[in-house]
Amino acid sequence: MAWQISGRYAETCNCDYLCPCPLTGMTKTTHGYCVFAMGLQIERGEFEGLALDGRSFVIVARTPGNMNEGNWKVGLIVDDQADARQVEVITAIASGQAGGPMANIAPLIGEFLGVEQQAISIEGSGGNWSVKAGNAVDQALEGTYGLGGEALHLDNTGHPVNNRLALATAKRSHLHAFGIDWDQEDGRNNGHYAPFDWRG
Repeated sequence: MAWQISGRYAETCNCDYLCPCPLTGMTKTTHGYCVFAMGLQIERGEFEGLALDGRSFVIVARTPGNMNEGNWKVGLIVDDQADARQVEVITAIASGQAGGPMANIAPLIGEFLGVEQQAISIEGSGGNWSVKAGNAVDQALEGTYGLGGEALHLDNTGHPVNNRLALATAKRSHLHAFGIDWDQEDGRNNGHYAPFDWRG
């Protein structure tokens, strides 16, 4: 299966800023579990000749405090403009079944909660990003900048989306999907954003 997708990603998680997961090899979370929503907007993409340009999807999950233990509960939201074949191949990509970066995460998934289609909007520029998926996901984040005014990044993270992640704090995080519920607006929790370029 030959495929490639590239675009922009934005995520928030329930860990206090700065999330310890990429700094500890996914062995430690702030609150003893992790809830996250990763929004990915495909700007250019194709799967064995099937165009995926303009499609978006959101991966949502709840994991143990030590994420390496596995037993992740994971659900997928695909934008409601995707046809049946596009939903099928995006599911294969996001679950790791089609190879690519998510294949390294697939062994950690203990329960796949299913696939929903919702209207998805992923918007932003610079360090300000938002992700909305129907009534299921509504999150926004703001990038962190150094004294020189440049965006701060973590390098060599091993994160499946990108090895280099921009740092951000969440302005709001609302998730109500697949039996996972989380609401936070205190500005304390973590966010990341980055371009992505996946191939399989």
